[in-house]
Amino acid sequence: MNKFDRQSRSADIQTLPDDIAEELSRLPSEVISVDDAPSIAPPVPLSQDEVRTIVISLMLTMFLAALDQTIVATALPTIGRQFQDVSNLSWVITAYLLASTAVAPVFGTLSDIYGRRVMIIISLSLFVVGSILCAIAPNMPMLILARGLQGLGGGGIMPVVQTVISDVVSPRERGQYQAYFSSVWMVGGILGPVIGGVFAEHLHWSMIFWINLPLAAAAITLLLPKMKKIPVFHRKRKVDWLGGVLLMASAVVFMLVLTWGGTRFPWLSPTVLAMVGGAVALAVTFVWHALRADEPFLPLPLLGGTVAPFALTAGGCGLGAITGLTVQLPLYYEQVYHLSASEAGLALIPLAAVSTVGAAVAGRTMARAKHYKRVAIIGTSWAALCGLGLTLTTLPLWGLLMLMAAFALGLGTTFPVCVVSLQNSVARPQVGTITGAMNFFRSLMSSFTVAAFAAILLIALGIDVPLAGEHHAAASVAIPADEMRHAFRYVFGAATALMTTAALCLIAMEERPLAGPSAKQPVEMAE
Repeated sequence: MNKFDRQSRSADIQTLPDDIAEELSRLPSEVISVDDAPSIAPPVPLSQDEVRTIVISLMLTMFLAALDQTIVATALPTIGRQFQDVSNLSWVITAYLLASTAVAPVFGTLSDIYGRRVMIIISLSLFVVGSILCAIAPNMPMLILARGLQGLGGGGIMPVVQTVISDVVSPRERGQYQAYFSSVWMVGGILGPVIGGVFAEHLHWSMIFWINLPLAAAAITLLLPKMKKIPVFHRKRKVDWLGGVLLMASAVVFMLVLTWGGTRFPWLSPTVLAMVGGAVALAVTFVWHALRADEPFLPLPLLGGTVAPFALTAGGCGLGAITGLTVQLPLYYEQVYHLSASEAGLALIPLAAVSTVGAAVAGRTMARAKHYKRVAIIGTSWAALCGLGLTLTTLPLWGLLMLMAAFALGLGTTFPVCVVSLQNSVARPQVGTITGAMNFFRSLMSSFTVAAFAAILLIALGIDVPLAGEHHAAASVAIPADEMRHAFRYVFGAATALMTTAALCLIAMEERPLAGPSAKQPVEMAE
């Protein structure tokens, strides 16, 4: 017997001291399940070049969805003249928004069940087929139906793209990439009306749909070969189709209320009240079903806790504020500062562009700072102060644009922090579900804010207010500049309240540690 055998045998017959044995006996012996704990992602088998290729292809894919939300607006008059139908023009935009909002949670959940690769192919395919049908539509009803099909694909692109990023990049690095995607979304939204106007005036309105084909082909060609190497986190399970249908139906009816209320029907009309009742009934039925289903389409506990409700509210308030102001500010610029329609569009650039700078600052801070939510708390508080300044002061155009840029800088910090915090708060097989739910609630909040800001102006001015894409008609409405300034103080006050709510939610939100490389290893995009 060698000395190692002797030591091993002596160790086997040793007993623990009584005090240590008694202490160990009091320790809990139960096994704690970590199935639903936020996972710390292992290093993915992707090189930095492969990650960049995936990110670039995803940015191109998201650019498609962002572009088609606004590219149609400036071509609507041309389309209406060709089809000799102007009464249904608003449905060309409404059909896309209804479809894309309703299916966002559907695609997010299905990506957790069937995988990201399948759902990105389906969403892009629906988008391309819808684009082709839009381009060759022989009449207005076919164009509206095709726009709805295109919206089904566009609504799936956003949550699936954000979910793929969560599979490729660690939570600490993810904020930087979310900032890049915010920039792409804003650029697409700004370029959409410009490109649409050029195509409608100098080429043909159908080109606004044909341009999607080469862009989609380039995105799918870059993306699919690399997606085979992305780690698989989805979990096959039974699909709760009834829950999905109830959720989509309630969303569609609610969106129709926000679209028609105050425009096609008075807010207190029997039609609107009946639709509100229907939306509430469908939502209550969905909740009742989700609480009883074994595997509900959208598990309601995901929306609770110390992260999700606060992050969802803060992100919704931020997107609602910037969307509502983007829709209504052109009217303010035209009536108060006497800008033309094109000049009013250019005056929106400080609001849209500078918000991406705020998102970039927050993203880089998240990659380096332990207390990453502080940048968003400071940013939203700063935006609230700037909104208060807009509410209480009367400024020349250059002063208004500077204060609007400062407001946007603070507002932009909200988005990366909210997205990453949400994804970091759930288990890997549920990232797609929570991302789809986030996009769903943000879309609802944006629509609600647009309707609320229009209602505020209607009450303050006592006249009907043109909405997005209709501000050229405002020239025929005689609104004194002083009255418009007074009315918009309530709009700026509402935006201030939204940013104050976002700041309070971020303060209350739990700040969970982010997995990923240390601050000494920041992730940079390719030059």
